[in-house]
Amino acid sequence: MSARLPAASFGFSLPAGGRGGRLVGLGCDLVEVSRIARAIERHAERFLARTFTEEERAYCAALKYPHKHYAVRWAAKEAVAKAFTTGIGAELGWTSVGVYHGARGEPLVRLDEKGAALLRAVGGTDVLLSLSHTETHAMAVAAIVQREQGGE
Repeated sequence: MSARLPAASFGFSLPAGGRGGRLVGLGCDLVEVSRIARAIERHAERFLARTFTEEERAYCAALKYPHKHYAVRWAAKEAVAKAFTTGIGAELGWTSVGVYHGARGEPLVRLDEKGAALLRAVGGTDVLLSLSHTETHAMAVAAIVQREQGGE
């Protein structure tokens, strides 16, 4: 039988030369793409504006199959909310979490003021994100991490 290590013992490396840190929160979500496609069909702009940032709507609308990209962003928002342990609600809204792409095409999270305040309140410095989707499902894993002092 192996001994369990405390969560703070598990290190990781942050991108761009970060020195590592500790895991504060972890969340994941899986959604059926058809569920999001139906919501878009039924509620159109009202659903999109309430759920996705302008940046996300512009990105997804420009793609051939926008519903798949909206679905993976929905999953990302849910995963981030689960990592915060708040869910979507008073402390963190749908548009508090935005997904965009970095220089290498990697998914990145942009938090609004409410999200950034929550990140500070839980002791986090960064939100890491992994996304994947197929024709039928979209999933996301989000990790809230606290960077070691001196890691930039």
